[in-house]
Amino acid sequence: MNYKEMYSILFNKMTDIIEEIQQIQRQTEEMYLESKDSGFVLLKSCKDSDHPRKQE
Repeated sequence: MNYKEMYSILFNKMTDIIEEIQQIQRQTEEMYLESKDSGFVLLKSCKDSDHPRKQE
């Protein structure tokens, strides 16, 4: 068996698939941002002092 050729085929296909997924992600993010339903929500971070640790 030619492992170098097998690895090359696998690596190239995986790279193509990852690039396609990234492009789809960018496309859907743009669709979301352009939609009128895209409201941004700012979440407060939790501070340790706000949530005391449970006593053991």
